[in-house]
Amino acid sequence: MSYIHRNHAGELMVSDISVSALAEEFGTPLYVYSGDGFVAHYRAFCAALSALDVAVHYAVKANSSMGVLGLLARHGAGADIVSGGEMKKCLAAGIPAGRIIYSGVGKSDTEIRQALTAGIGQINAESAAEIRHISAIAAEMGIIAPVALRVNVNVDPGSHAKISTGQRSTKFGIPVADGEAASLYRQMADDPAIRPTGLAVHIGSQLTNLAPFEKAYLELLELADSLRSEGYDVPVLDLGGGLGIDYQGKSLPDFAAYGALVTRIFSNRGYRLGFEPGRSIAADNGLLLTRTHYIKQGEDKRFIIVDGAMNDLIRPTLYEAYHRIEPVTDKGVPCGMADIVGPVCETGDYLGQGRDMPDIGEGDLLAVFSAGAYGAVMMSTYNTRPEAAEVMIYEGKTHLLRRRRTVEELIKAEENPFG
Repeated sequence: MSYIHRNHAGELMVSDISVSALAEEFGTPLYVYSGDGFVAHYRAFCAALSALDVAVHYAVKANSSMGVLGLLARHGAGADIVSGGEMKKCLAAGIPAGRIIYSGVGKSDTEIRQALTAGIGQINAESAAEIRHISAIAAEMGIIAPVALRVNVNVDPGSHAKISTGQRSTKFGIPVADGEAASLYRQMADDPAIRPTGLAVHIGSQLTNLAPFEKAYLELLELADSLRSEGYDVPVLDLGGGLGIDYQGKSLPDFAAYGALVTRIFSNRGYRLGFEPGRSIAADNGLLLTRTHYIKQGEDKRFIIVDGAMNDLIRPTLYEAYHRIEPVTDKGVPCGMADIVGPVCETGDYLGQGRDMPDIGEGDLLAVFSAGAYGAVMMSTYNTRPEAAEVMIYEGKTHLLRRRRTVEELIKAEENPFG
């Protein structure tokens, strides 16, 4: 079920709330989320794995709004974090430290110390150097650090190069090949300041083909079984995230197929499994609303110039990513190609290129779909443009999650020693 839909008159709605009304109340650009959709997708993901012993940790980097974190925490989600800042947000949002997994290749000593002090459930270590730092800090604190070893299985996920993490050529994880990961796990097991909690893998983001998951999971399972055969405790296999969505909007994430794959591989193998879904929970449950400033007719296409820009949604510029873009009110059949561009002084400032769009006029609202993940969380104030506000619709009520700051507030956040 999609909580973002059109009513009988062709007006775009989130649950029973008109997005046009939201744009009038909160202004544009504006992120609008379906809280009901977040919860439904989280529950569907959990249900698909119900035959297994699992822990699900929402990947905070997909959308770290406090309202999103608080809502998912209310429904039992843990969190997968990649910074000390995300840790503090999760704790403030009500996610217990024991249900937080700390990933990422570049944790500082300060962040490691903060994580151990808070009682983080698991640190996913990604290098021998990081393990040395964790061990030294834990020993200094007089505690034992719970550490999982993230391995690199050298699997190409088939997604965009900038979000692929499973190959040897990337910065992520310890190679399984040549016994490197196994050797490091043995060292962890012999370290009195470390409690090895298991193995972790994450091969990338936006995977719509399940075959790379299967290859990676079988490699991980082989390593885990081999370590167990040597007598080492490997209680948890953290399978990461990465399940993709259909940005064309033709289907919802296939949680059932993914769950069936995982169940087939890991059923009755005696491992507790961890998961970090992010995009598949968040993306389809968010819109970016933007209002048209001008229509400019170019030599061979229109330019629909809107108030949303690359500082509000950078994915099209950064990843050449596609987002479906439609008028909020049904405008009829398309009438020609157009680029939907923003006001930022960059040729790369666009939300969509080469789109067959209907007749759009000044002041018309457009909706950028599947913007609930890696949208607001990556905003900037480039060109001194305040970030878009964020609102959530949940159980029929509208909640403002973050208001749009003023330019005056941006200026006050800086210091001018020469003024």
